Amino acid sequence: MKIADIQLLPGTLPLDPPFDAAWDPVPRTRFDATVVKVVTDEGVAGYGSGDTMAGFEPYAELFLGQDPMAISRHVRTLETIAFHAGRYWPLEIALWDVIGKVLGVPVATLFGGAATAIPAYASTGRILPAEQRAEMMTGVRDRGFQAAKIRLAADDFAGGIRTMRAVREAVGPEMTLMADLNQAWRMPGDVRPSLDPAEVRRFAAALREADVFWLEEPLPLDDRPGLRAVRDAGVRVAGGEMVRTFSELLDLVASDALDVYQPDVALAAGMLRARTLAELALARNRLFTPHTWSNGLGLLANLHVTAGVGGGPYLEFPYDPPVWTPQRRDFLLSAPLDIDGDGLLHVPSAPGLGAAVDEDRFGR
Repeated sequence: MKIADIQLLPGTLPLDPPFDAAWDPVPRTRFDATVVKVVTDEGVAGYGSGDTMAGFEPYAELFLGQDPMAISRHVRTLETIAFHAGRYWPLEIALWDVIGKVLGVPVATLFGGAATAIPAYASTGRILPAEQRAEMMTGVRDRGFQAAKIRLAADDFAGGIRTMRAVREAVGPEMTLMADLNQAWRMPGDVRPSLDPAEVRRFAAALREADVFWLEEPLPLDDRPGLRAVRDAGVRVAGGEMVRTFSELLDLVASDALDVYQPDVALAAGMLRARTLAELALARNRLFTPHTWSNGLGLLANLHVTAGVGGGPYLEFPYDPPVWTPQRRDFLLSAPLDIDGDGLLHVPSAPGLGAAVDEDRFGR
């Protein structure tokens, strides 16, 4: 069996109302996604998505005519391309989809089959006043979510503390809450200085009173002593969602800088490398629960890896209605992914990723 064709299929969804994210200075009025479609000479098709594939076309010949099952070879090739160009991990996702379909099993089974479902946490992207966010979070709780993450303004610690306290009071003691300061990566052109480590430590100590499960990306990842000091303030530290190389992920584990490792398989180092990172982190009694803020295919890829290795205790589920909903996030799929009544996101039982991709929806 050989890889006969690699297609890049663009998809566009207009957003009305627009999505005004905390990390983006310009409200997003459309959502663009590129889907990678890998087709074998036997007619098996696999799909992947989650990051831009801009500039990939000259490298397609490195994969055409190759055995799609030779995943280690393809991962090493993608790593060499990443040195010179972009991180084209959606191709690896599509290849795993092919492999699962050829073997007749879900990808999570190939990664270990440790779980068939993972509790999802509702992940927000907007900065809202404390009262409005608290009201929204009661709806999240009532919808079945067991956990939620609140994105906080990095330039307003007092407002962040008010928000977390208001949310905790609104949802009660049993719901797990996380907070995100988003200091480990920047949008293009964002050259603001990073947060002061001493201020972050005081902020983390205040969040402990609201029983915050983790504080995400409170400082740049290269400030390893600063990250460990935040942990000493009494809050778990999470990060690593967009780390560029596998060696950097290994260095994070070796330095024990994080309590929660979050490499997104579509944005960081791919699925195969994420599995290795997860096994190392879990062996050190740390958590593995990847970032997954892209679309339904990216969410599925992270779900399969997490369920396969036994990660958790939660999986990120982008959810900030009315502007960010499963219907918008998963517009490439025939039906959006969603939790059950107990807040669980189930691994599809179909072979491969189990994605019901609807190519007629592309380009709307």
